[in-house]
Amino acid sequence: MTPAAFNKAARGIKLLVFDVDGVLTDGGLYYGPDGEAFKRFNVKDGHSLVMARLTGLPSAVLTARTSKIVAIRGEELKLAAVLQGQKYKAPGLQTLCTSLGFKPSDCAYMGDDTNDLPPMELAGLTACPADAALEVRQAADFVSKLNGGHGAARDFVERVLKAQGRWQLALDAMRNA
Repeated sequence: MTPAAFNKAARGIKLLVFDVDGVLTDGGLYYGPDGEAFKRFNVKDGHSLVMARLTGLPSAVLTARTSKIVAIRGEELKLAAVLQGQKYKAPGLQTLCTSLGFKPSDCAYMGDDTNDLPPMELAGLTACPADAALEVRQAADFVSKLNGGHGAARDFVERVLKAQGRWQLALDAMRNA
């Protein structure tokens, strides 16, 4: 997708939706004796979701796994929604959108693996980290030069905010926070 086409598509986006493992995290799953012990989230990725929210652009999570850690992170970032346990993500995206009053085409979706392809087909703008599966990189409108959990979400959010003319508003919100 050309930069001009990206900007045109990005201007219509009303909701940012992210997969978790491999997008907002580095994809590692760490287990202790009682199950999942922790996930590694990138602070800059999370900060960009806060910046988007402060400009009026909400974010949400759509993930196949279920984790208390993800729910906690969603609360910290004040995400519009955290939808977990969605093995089939296209219906999950439709459910998420219906609950928030959007159409899937109003969404930007960032995923990293083949189970993200179905919601990517519905979204108005798509993205993935540099280390996403080949099929996802081929399908995405934007491929970050950064890996999942290492700034890829931040890269995408900044581009959307700039395309929508919200970047200065985001910077101003940080000065007044």
